[in-house]
Amino acid sequence: MSSLIVHSPKYRARRFLNWFPLGLTYATFYMGRYNLNVAGKTMMDMFHLSKAEFGVIATAGFWTYAVSVMFNGPLADRIGGRKAIMFGALGAALLNLAIGLLFLSGWQTKLIVGMSLLYAANQYFQSFGALSVVKVNAPWFHVQERGVFGGIFGIMISSGYFLAMTVGGWILAYLPWYYVFLIPSAAIGVMCVVDFFMVRDTPAAAGFPDFNTGDATAHDPDRDKPVDWNHLVSRVFTNRVIIILAVSEFCTGFVRQGIMLWFVPFLKEVHNIEHGSALFSVATIGVTVGGICGGLLCGYLSDHWFQSRRPPVAFLFYLGQIVSLIILGRVHSAAAASFMIGFTCMWIFGVHGMLSGTASMDFGGSKAASTVAGLLDGVQYLASGLTGFFLGHFLDKWGWDAWTWMIIPFSIMGAVLMTRLWHETPLKHRGEVTHKERPPAAVVD
Repeated sequence: MSSLIVHSPKYRARRFLNWFPLGLTYATFYMGRYNLNVAGKTMMDMFHLSKAEFGVIATAGFWTYAVSVMFNGPLADRIGGRKAIMFGALGAALLNLAIGLLFLSGWQTKLIVGMSLLYAANQYFQSFGALSVVKVNAPWFHVQERGVFGGIFGIMISSGYFLAMTVGGWILAYLPWYYVFLIPSAAIGVMCVVDFFMVRDTPAAAGFPDFNTGDATAHDPDRDKPVDWNHLVSRVFTNRVIIILAVSEFCTGFVRQGIMLWFVPFLKEVHNIEHGSALFSVATIGVTVGGICGGLLCGYLSDHWFQSRRPPVAFLFYLGQIVSLIILGRVHSAAAASFMIGFTCMWIFGVHGMLSGTASMDFGGSKAASTVAGLLDGVQYLASGLTGFFLGHFLDKWGWDAWTWMIIPFSIMGAVLMTRLWHETPLKHRGEVTHKERPPAAVVD
C-alpha cells in the first residue's frame, strides 16, 4: 500500500530555507547565462556579426559547459553541493562583471575570440549550478516527493528565465546594453553570500537525522563514503537506463537551445518585435510561465499518474514539442508567435527538468546524483553547441522558414527513446522496494 514519508513541520521549514535560496541562486545563474541570448540581436547589429559568427561565441560556451559539467559532477559529489554552488557563483559573478566592464570601456577588437573565451570561462563556473542543486536536494527529499518537488523547483529555475529574458529585455530597452552583464553579476554575488549562511548539504548538517531516501543508492552499505571510480563505472557509465537518458538529453539540448538561442532574433527579424515591447514581454514571460507549468505538470503526472515513473511523462512532452514546433514555424501573426514561444517552452522545460533534475536523483542516487546530473547536462550541452555555429550557419543560408523543421527530428528521437524506458524505476533491478511495494510511512523530525 502506497504511503508518502511524513516530515515534521520543523523539518519542512528548515528544508524550505535550504532549497529556496538554492533555487534563487540558480535563477541568478540563468540571468548570468542567458544574458548572451537576450543580447544576441543587439550584439549582431552593433558589431556586424553574422548568425554563424555569433553562434561561434555561443558554441564555445555550450561546449565548455558540456565538458566541465561532466568533470565537475564527480567533483561536486566529493566536495558537496554547498561548496560547489558557492564556487560556481563566485566565478560566474566575476566573469559577468569582467564582460560588462570591458564593453563599458569600449571593447571592439578581436571580439569573437575574446568573447568566446570569456563566455566559455563563465560557462565553466555556471556548470556547477545544476550539479549543486541536485546534490544538495537528494538527501533532503524521498524519491516519492521528488516529482512534485521537481515541478516546484522548476518554478525557481523558470524565474531565472524571467530575470534573463524579460528583465534583460527591459535592461536593454532602458539602460546601456552592457548592463545586461553587470546587473546579473551583482545578483549572483549576493546569492553566494546568502548560500554561505543558509544552505547545508544534508539534514544532519542542519541538526536533523538523515533518512532513507529510497533512491538507487539508498541501500548501499558504502553510501556515505566518497564517490570513487569503481562506483561510477558500475552504477553510472555502464547503466543502460542512464545511457538512454543521456542520449535523450542530447535531443533535449538541441531542442531547448535551438529555441532559446534564436527566438529573440526570430521575433525581431520575422515579426518586428523589439526589446521591451508588450509582445516581447509576452514571449519572455511566456518562457517563465511555460517552464513553471511544464515542470509542475510533469511532476504531478509522474508522481500521481505514473507511480513516480519519469519516462512516460517525458514521452508525452516530447510529442507536445513536435506539435508546438510545427505551429510556431507556421504562424504569421506576431501575437501568435509570441504566445507560441512560451507554449513551446512548456513542453521543452518539462522534459528537461524531469530528466536532468528528477531522474538524475532517482537513478544516480544520493551518492552519485551530481555525477549523473553532470552526464545528462553535459551531453545536453554538446547538442546545444550545435545550435550555435551549425544552426546559425544554416539560418544564414536557408532563413527562418527552416528553423523549427531543423529542430523537430530531435523531439521525435527523444520520444522514441522514452518508449525504451517506459516501466523503469530506480529500484526495479535491485530487488528492493518498487512503486508497487512502498515502505511504510516514516516521520523525519
